[in-house]
Amino acid sequence: MRDPLERTLSFNDLTLITIGVVIGSGIFIVPATVLRQVGGDVGTALLVWLAAGVLSLLGALTYGELGAMRPQAGGLYVFMRDAFGPFIAFLFGWTLFFVIATGAVATLSAAFTGYLEQFVTLGPAGRKLAAVGMIIVVSAINIVGTRTSAGVQVWTTAAKVLVLVVMSLILLTHGAGLSMHGASLVPRGLGVGVLPGIGLAMVGVLWAYEGWQYVTFSAGETLDPQRTFPRALTVGTIVLIVLYCLANIAYVSVLGPERAQASESIAAAAMASLFGPAAGRLVAAGILLSIFSAANAVVLTASRVTFAMARDGVFFRQLGRVHERFGTPAFAIGAAAVWSSLLAATGTFEQLLTYVVFTGWIFYALGAAAVFVFRRREPDIERPFRVPGYPFTPLLFVVASAAIVLNTLFSQPVQALLGLGVVFLGAPAYGMWQRAGRRETGGGRQEAGD
Repeated sequence: MRDPLERTLSFNDLTLITIGVVIGSGIFIVPATVLRQVGGDVGTALLVWLAAGVLSLLGALTYGELGAMRPQAGGLYVFMRDAFGPFIAFLFGWTLFFVIATGAVATLSAAFTGYLEQFVTLGPAGRKLAAVGMIIVVSAINIVGTRTSAGVQVWTTAAKVLVLVVMSLILLTHGAGLSMHGASLVPRGLGVGVLPGIGLAMVGVLWAYEGWQYVTFSAGETLDPQRTFPRALTVGTIVLIVLYCLANIAYVSVLGPERAQASESIAAAAMASLFGPAAGRLVAAGILLSIFSAANAVVLTASRVTFAMARDGVFFRQLGRVHERFGTPAFAIGAAAVWSSLLAATGTFEQLLTYVVFTGWIFYALGAAAVFVFRRREPDIERPFRVPGYPFTPLLFVVASAAIVLNTLFSQPVQALLGLGVVFLGAPAYGMWQRAGRRETGGGRQEAGD
């Protein structure tokens, strides 16, 4: 099956998409929560951030082999479809479209308006209009052209990385330092008593790293994907680890462990501590840019899964069309924009994401497990990139992903079961499209997927 989307994304594009889709508002807020969960021990908190980053890197290396092997639009969806069958892949695409990706965009749009209110007064109706407006702008950029949206991603990601690095360096050079606050990079102790807190913190930090998986969806538009894709995914994830650890150290060097873990917005609190309340507005401007960039990356990548499903004949056929003028999956992008806007306007994304967000890790684990299936089923196929440390690298990632899922099932059983229920609502929809496909002529099916 040939991929109808033009290959236009370079190594730099994919690297910055990887970074841009991950960095939203989390790194400006989450470090305080992690510190509280580990009892204020800076060394243990940093160990959690580093360990979660390494686990993400294991997943990135695994997906690097898969993406180089099968560089098609849809990425993770394609890996699961070819390894475990179309039904599992459909459930992932179904959940991604109706909750995970569109809910993420709606969440980002709500966060965007929250920080925008530090500059203008919006009110309840104004907040909803601003949220929908952001979704429309981002979607329009992506409809006009992949090269256009990738260009926006390059500049916005470069800008927010620069903001994060400059802010961290300012805090490090002007702060009192870790030792003056009685903090250390070395963990105080990793006994049995601290393990529950570390487990909670690990789950939160892994979610803070979540998003690098999205770049697999754009494998079908990557230039020289056999070389570019694994390199970009790996480099992007390593950069994220460095940025996150640097920011964490910078925050504590100014605030100290006690004030840092008590901060609702740790980045703004650290800047305000040095330069006064006005500095908080600068942080808010940086977060606005960061959120916009993350939303653009989600729209740019996730729409390719919807597109691939439609081309496979298991979703609305119109969403598998390429726009004649723009050369983009414009209809898939537009459909996601409408649904994201509805979620943002009604606020229902909050409940949906609470139930369903953990299910993403079921699919991430299955995506990584596909490497075992392909190694056994297709031992002689060309593999331009082989995951280092096989089989331990993918195995560790699969186990970590399973641990997140099991933790949610035990700690929030009601929400978890409701989330699984939302996922399996896709089963009757899959049956409907399958029956519709069987009623079509062979020529019609081929047209949808050629």
